Amino acid sequence: MSNSPKGATTHEWVKDYYGKLLKSSEDLQTNACCAGGAPPAWIASRLQNIHPEVSERFYGCGYPIPHGLVGASVLDLGCGSGRDVYAIAQLVGEQGKVIGLDMTEEQLQVARDTQGWHAERSGYAEPNTEFVQGYIEDLAAAGVADGSLDVIVSNCVVNLSPRKDLVMAEAFRALKPGGEFYFSDVFADRRLPEAIANDPLLHSECLGGALYQADFEALARTTGFADPRVVSSGPITINNPELQHMVGAARFVSVTYRLFKLAGLDAQCEDYGQVATYRGGIEGAETLFWLDDHHAFEVGRPERVCGNTASMLRETRFAPYFDVVGDTTVHFGAFACGPTLAAGQYAGRQAQIAGGIPSTITAPAAESSCCGPSSPAGSSSSSCC
Repeated sequence: MSNSPKGATTHEWVKDYYGKLLKSSEDLQTNACCAGGAPPAWIASRLQNIHPEVSERFYGCGYPIPHGLVGASVLDLGCGSGRDVYAIAQLVGEQGKVIGLDMTEEQLQVARDTQGWHAERSGYAEPNTEFVQGYIEDLAAAGVADGSLDVIVSNCVVNLSPRKDLVMAEAFRALKPGGEFYFSDVFADRRLPEAIANDPLLHSECLGGALYQADFEALARTTGFADPRVVSSGPITINNPELQHMVGAARFVSVTYRLFKLAGLDAQCEDYGQVATYRGGIEGAETLFWLDDHHAFEVGRPERVCGNTASMLRETRFAPYFDVVGDTTVHFGAFACGPTLAAGQYAGRQAQIAGGIPSTITAPAAESSCCGPSSPAGSSSSSCC
């Protein structure tokens, strides 16, 4: 399913573009990873503690940072100058660990130069961060062991890889059971022709390497991430007329996905009569927790859930925050997986809820639909819609 040039050529394009040509995110020609708007307060407060040089040399501009990271071991794929690494380092705490991996030495040097500054700023005796030069297609070569990570994040980097199948396989290998790959990236509404995929500028601007979204979800399932969930999505604006002409009718979206490494998930949403209730306690989601773009859980409010959602809440780092009643002993047929009651209720109040609300919830009336909100780019085939 790779639709970008193979091997060293692609890596050299990207190294030169991000290591030598770009001076700041303002030099980018699209908003490919900037569709998420302002960060929620619980992330914004951490970004205020980032060294100015790190922020200036960081070229991702979304905020793919999940909730519930206290004490976690986290890897950032394509960390660049380390902005997200240093934000997450504050969230995992002094007992947690964050590794930043990047192939561009110029970017890594910016990150390494401020390790001591960030540790002191956070009040840590020693840095809880590490920066490693390497390729996201070969985490083993970078020293990442099997089943060693709680969470992997990435900010608009996977599309740059010439071997996305290897990226996915390595992420799956490195995660612990119940671990999560949480990332934002660029996807297309079609399979891109070679003229787009092989253009150095389009590729470096995160467009040429974008997968057709349905192909990505098929790849995720083949890898072992059986039920990819969309957290949020938004259209990508191409401000450069020349680039817009080059891509023609193809349209692109920036999507945040969460992929859990869980055994035994169903191929589609199935009903086992299970109910989940959020206890609260997650920073940034004190009263309302969004699992994905149509599963919201209000504190103390029981919600019927499919078997896969029950597993995502009971067999991951979110388990301490949820009461999940029922098992998979008795099957009641397919689960009509529309928005939860809380998701429908809060759909019209997105801007008012702390922690950020996915933009794809459109109407509480979709509650009875098997597919809830419309799929991003019209191509998502997520089993829980």
